[in-house]
Order: sequence, then structure tokens, then C-alpha cells
Amino acid sequence: MKTRKSDTYKKSYSIVAAAETLGQQQFIKHQKRHKLYIFWSRTILFVAFLALWQISANLGWIDKFYFSSPSEIGALFVHDIKDKSLLSHIGITLFESGVSFLLIILFSLLIATFFWFYPSLGKLFEPFLIVLNSLPKSALAPLIIVWLGTGLRTIILCGMSVGIFGCILNLYQSFSQTDPERLKLIETLGGTKMQAFTKVVFPGNIPTFISLSKVNIGLALVGVIIGEFLAGRRGLGYLIIYGSQVFTCDFL
Repeated sequence: MKTRKSDTYKKSYSIVAAAETLGQQQFIKHQKRHKLYIFWSRTILFVAFLALWQISANLGWIDKFYFSSPSEIGALFVHDIKDKSLLSHIGITLFESGVSFLLIILFSLLIATFFWFYPSLGKLFEPFLIVLNSLPKSALAPLIIVWLGTGLRTIILCGMSVGIFGCILNLYQSFSQTDPERLKLIETLGGTKMQAFTKVVFPGNIPTFISLSKVNIGLALVGVIIGEFLAGRRGLGYLIIYGSQVFTCDFL
């Protein structure tokens, strides 16, 4: 009897396991089909937009002087790639953005860590960080130009000014919201504040750190382009200003 019951249980278990496996396979197939559907839908939508834009320009529905056309933009892009002028400007902007991003992350981490070790100073400066973060960042660029003049330093500092205040503020607040029970446990076991930071605070806030890094990559690029608008002689921001001044929309 026991043997029959065990055989019955084994068969039931195998049937359930097979059903679960089949269900998982169907779910995975559905997810793959959904991803393909989204990808091709986006591709078709983008191609349709370009086709409508080109047809509208060719038939005169829109003025080519103001809106250009995909074919003219593509031809100009290929020309600039061949003579390497566009690649040079892209490289300069990417370099400035990369330096700005690294400095934002480095200074934000150092300052937020310092505020966590000295909470009274963190509370003192927190309102000022909130005010600085709420300022329109483009308004800081003229001041930076007055202080430092034009050049690479000014553009990098403009790139930093867009994201650094928010990054410091969010990182410090995230450090401050670390589970107090874990910190008490470290203190009870005789751990130092540095050990609490390295073992609990920083590891527990790595997801926040990564999220802020993703955001600040884009913010650094925006800040650099703003700096190139006002103080650059090279880079994508300079090209945009040049294109607007000579009224070449395909260049823009």
C-alpha cells in the first residue's frame, strides 16, 4: 500500500512539474513575442514618420528651409562623417561630458559621505543644496563664464552644475535613511563608524548610487551642451548655435 501511495505521489508531482514547466515555456514565448512586437512597432513607427516627413517636404506641404528633409540631413551627415569634422565635435562633447560625469559622481560621493559622518553639517547645508538644485541651471552658466572665462574648464563646470547638487542631496538623504537597526547592531558589536559605512551604509545604497549615475550621465551631457552654447568653440553645442545663426536646419 505504501509503495502504491508513493508511486501515486510521484506521478502527481511529475504531472504538476510538467504543467509548471509548460506554463513557464509558454510565458517565456509570450514575453519574447511581446518584445518583438514592441521592437517592430517602434521601427515601423519611426520609418513611417521619416517617410511622411520626406513626402511632405517633396510635395511642398512643409517648407524645406525651416524643416529640411531626411534625405538632406542624411547627405549632410555622410559628408561630415567623411571629412571627420562631425566626429571631431562629437568626440569633444563626449570627452567633456565624461569628465563632468566622473567629477559629479566623485564629489557627490565624497561630500555625501562627509555629511553622513557629520550629520550636523549635513542638516546645516541641506536647505542650501535644495535651493541650489532648484535653480535653473542655464542661469549659472553666464556666472561661470564671468568667473573663469571661456574654455574647457568652464564647459566642464557647466556640465557639473546641472547635476551635482541634486546628486549630493539624494545620495546624502539615501545614506541618512539606512536601516537604524543595522547600524545599532554594528555599534553593539563594537564596530566603528567607518565600518558601519563600509559594511552597511554604502553597500545598502549601491542601487541608489547606480540610479543617480544613470541620471547624471544625461544631465552632464545637457550641461556641457549649454556650456558650449555660450563658451564653446568646438562641440555639438557650438555646432547647434552655428547652424541656427546661418539658418541651416538640415545642419541642426
